[in-house]
Amino acid sequence: MRYDPARPAGRLLLTPEDKEAPVRIRRLGQLRLGEHPDPELDAYADRLAEAARTPYAMVNFIDENRQFFAGLHLPAVAPVVKPDGSTPVLGRELARDHGFCPHVVVRRKALVLEDVSDYPRFAGNPVVDEFGIRSYLGAPLIDSTGTVLGTVCVVDVEPRPWGRPGLETIKSSAAELVARIERREADGLPLL
Repeated sequence: MRYDPARPAGRLLLTPEDKEAPVRIRRLGQLRLGEHPDPELDAYADRLAEAARTPYAMVNFIDENRQFFAGLHLPAVAPVVKPDGSTPVLGRELARDHGFCPHVVVRRKALVLEDVSDYPRFAGNPVVDEFGIRSYLGAPLIDSTGTVLGTVCVVDVEPRPWGRPGLETIKSSAAELVARIERREADGLPLL
């Protein structure tokens, strides 16, 4: 079943309840993450986008109300032009009900959406209309305390056949980034 924007019943926008948000917020505070852009995480997002050949990549930390992209790769030229001629610009923050990362955080496992139009639950998400997002690949950042800190993800404005290789790549990228964060913490250094 494909999403039909002309049918109001097709707009299933269900952002999952996030009972672990208070624990995550405390942990992010300990790690000094999720409040400021981070050049190292921007570079990490750049490498993810290059490896996946996608216009967008993010290192995303989520609190109770918003998502914060401490690491962000944006295309040099916006890949979507709206009917009014404007081009949407993704900033460092999104509401918690936008995008797919909140689902990854609550599920505590990777999410592969090769074409969001194939999934009524996800096709009605505001990022589909606002930014033209058509595919998503994301994995949770779960640290050694068992806390889901956020996600790493790549998104495209075209459907993408991520397949098992894409899934394994994003999961290993998430594990690698968590290891880097924890090494910095053990050494008493900020991530910057």
